[in-house]
Amino acid sequence: MDDPVKCWDRAREALRGSMDPATFSRWIEPLAARAAEDGSLRLGVGDDFAKIWLENNFGTQVEAALAAAAPGLRFAFALDASLAPAADDAAAAAPSAPKPAPRAKGAPGEMRGVPLNPDFTFENFITGPSNSFAQAAALQVAANPGGSYNPLLVIGATGLGKTHLMQAVAHAVHKRDARATIVYITLEAMLNDLIDAIKNGTNADFRRRYRHTDLLLVDDIQFISRSPQLQEEFFNTFNALQNERKQIVLTCDRPPNKIQGLDERLVSRFQQGLVTDIQSPEYATRMAILKSKQAGAAEPLPDEFLAYIAENITSNVRQLEGALTKLVCYRNLLGKPLTREIVEDQLRGILDQEKRAEPSCQDIQRVVAEEFDLRLADMTSKERPQNVAMPRQIAMFLCRSFTNKSLPEIAKAFDKTHATVVHACKTIPGRMETDRTIRAHVENICDKLGRDPAQL
Repeated sequence: MDDPVKCWDRAREALRGSMDPATFSRWIEPLAARAAEDGSLRLGVGDDFAKIWLENNFGTQVEAALAAAAPGLRFAFALDASLAPAADDAAAAAPSAPKPAPRAKGAPGEMRGVPLNPDFTFENFITGPSNSFAQAAALQVAANPGGSYNPLLVIGATGLGKTHLMQAVAHAVHKRDARATIVYITLEAMLNDLIDAIKNGTNADFRRRYRHTDLLLVDDIQFISRSPQLQEEFFNTFNALQNERKQIVLTCDRPPNKIQGLDERLVSRFQQGLVTDIQSPEYATRMAILKSKQAGAAEPLPDEFLAYIAENITSNVRQLEGALTKLVCYRNLLGKPLTREIVEDQLRGILDQEKRAEPSCQDIQRVVAEEFDLRLADMTSKERPQNVAMPRQIAMFLCRSFTNKSLPEIAKAFDKTHATVVHACKTIPGRMETDRTIRAHVENICDKLGRDPAQL
């Protein structure tokens, strides 16, 4: 295999041709490539916030470009001390700084927290039946922050556009009112901020940072269940902002009442405004997204290849973008015209992953039966011995967690009643909290299904 650094040079140039110049200059160009001892590639970044942002927003595109440049090359974003901000300007560079006092009337506002993606605007958001209501709600919030939709909670699976919509609100509010103070933060970054505040005894600064703002946007709020102390801080921050009629926008991958370990007070707060969801885009929306990504390209891909992507990748927008990037990079790197055979071959890995992303009830039943050394028929049998009943409950719970099936549909798949499925979905989360063996089994099953246990 070629030198990983040279492979990155080729991939980076391909990305340059497929990305917005400002985005490429801000996020991709500064990455420092290093070859690791195991032959993999390390892309150095200066701080934790940049690492999180790159993983969440550009990981798929970088992976696709590297796959085209050097199939099989593994990579990871990693902290690089040489890229860390100098001490003199650390406060200006850190996404959670500065720590302002309340702004005076007429004073200029601020954009704080994790940097916004300049492409994540309403103008660049492709609307279809799967996301039109969420987009309309976000537009209303941007036009009237602190009004009737407070908080706005956008729910959806990974890669469907929640972050794009949230940041579009921030861009629009900033454009309308340059005096507005806006904080956009991921929950993980907020938790790191709290840990630092506790360690350094700067809790008052932490509270001031998040409460003296006109618009607070928190991405991936579901992870707040990991920290009771952050839940308490956020509850008080939430109340303080609402009392001042300041707007709060949140994203989550599941309804608040499905977040295990979330304080009931927060469940109530999150649900008291407007809760809207984003579904997987249908074919027409997927095609519109792909065409918008090709707008202005010197040599856009033929529609037949875009249609192939849209027909076969249905789970989320990031996978669509990753597939498109891979084909563009392949063509640009090798200088060869694409054919249907080449497209199918280059996208095989992504399509395999796509198939794993949506397990059916039967898939889950099969994997659970294998995990517990049972017959597949035990999943639907009338027998109720403990060695069968518990695995069957786990399978019902996972069907509810990892599929879009309704409770009656799941009940039908197991030849059971609606009430039986409801009981299983209430029982298993508690058993996972108290029984390490059960939790280990569930995590093994999730791994075999290609799903993240954190989504449960």
